[in-house]
Amino acid sequence: MSRTSGDSFSRKIRELRQEKGLSLEDLSRETGYPLDVLTDVEEGTVAPPVSLVLQLGRLFKIDFETLEPQERKASKRRRSSHKKRVASYAYTPLTRPGEEKHLRAYLVGIDPNTEHHGVEYHHEGEEFIYVLQGSLVIQVGQNTNSLGTGESIHFNSALTHKLSNPTGSKTELLVVIYVP
Repeated sequence: MSRTSGDSFSRKIRELRQEKGLSLEDLSRETGYPLDVLTDVEEGTVAPPVSLVLQLGRLFKIDFETLEPQERKASKRRRSSHKKRVASYAYTPLTRPGEEKHLRAYLVGIDPNTEHHGVEYHHEGEEFIYVLQGSLVIQVGQNTNSLGTGESIHFNSALTHKLSNPTGSKTELLVVIYVP
């Protein structure tokens, strides 16, 4: 698999992990993410999900935006239109970063007939998802919820959660994450 444009992000994560004296196995235990996902992120073959970026930011005590790939530091216009692709979905940050800011908002698009494979997300805080367009199936813990356009869900984001779009049309979401 080819390396992503987040090579600098991958290097930074590896450097921070090594500075802290953590192995990838240690990082897996600290974040709850499988070893293969963390390996792919460090190798730059997979873009990290938002929840992992938030957890790494808290773990390494760095504003998560400083962990983003270099193109995040591009011009304001490029920054606002930058989308980060993660498996079968894309997200665009809607809020500005800051150490003292606890709310993060994203516009998330999920391709038709897709499911997030291999990773169930979890991170400290709360999450609110509003379906702008399409349909969403979200599993939170052991509960599965189906949402349509105009419907929402609010949940404890420390619980594992997984999103999918079972329809033939693209789904668009407003996702707001509160990180204490």
